[in-house]
Amino acid sequence: MTRPPTAAQLRLIEAADPVTGRLRGTETQLAALVKRGLAFRHPRPPRDHFLTPAGHRMREAPREPVPPPAAPGEVAEPSGAAASGVFSARIGGEEGASSGPARLREVHSAWQGLLELRRMTRTDGATDRPCAWERTHLVQAAALALEAAGHRPAAAEGGGYRVRATPQPEAVAVHEPDPAALRACAATLDGAGWQTGEHTEPRTGARYVLASPRRA
Repeated sequence: MTRPPTAAQLRLIEAADPVTGRLRGTETQLAALVKRGLAFRHPRPPRDHFLTPAGHRMREAPREPVPPPAAPGEVAEPSGAAASGVFSARIGGEEGASSGPARLREVHSAWQGLLELRRMTRTDGATDRPCAWERTHLVQAAALALEAAGHRPAAAEGGGYRVRATPQPEAVAVHEPDPAALRACAATLDGAGWQTGEHTEPRTGARYVLASPRRA
């Protein structure tokens, strides 16, 4: 039976880049994660290490906080976004959401990281189609594409986009009361590698966009 990761290894996993899963540590620490199937080394230079899907699941699984390092030389406690969890794109409807230059930089960094993840996880290095991470985080991935393109997420009330999960596999719904803004959201997602179609809510008559990650 495989032993659970050590506290130091868990700290390494939690400190990985929130979007790409890129890891930082010593060669010995990273090799240990690879051996456990929690990380892989990218074959192309600079040959960085990244979390595998199993590594991502371990980071996102609820558990007790990892204790701080007991001795010098171990990985420091994560700070900022990595300490509190995965980067969270605005899906619309959040209360008291922050805005301003700092948020713009954070969103831009997350989007660039996602494009890099696409490039590194495809054999042809293409970035025009969603990657595996996006297919398992549909709402967050679609919302990040919209927010990074400058679309306005809805506040608790009022206009703006809202991205929501749907019963359909690999599909999200994008709601936006302004018809022109809704069409602009669809165009952004089309350009980001999603398939989109506009539909009508049977009960309310409101229009919405159904979006799915494109495979080819």
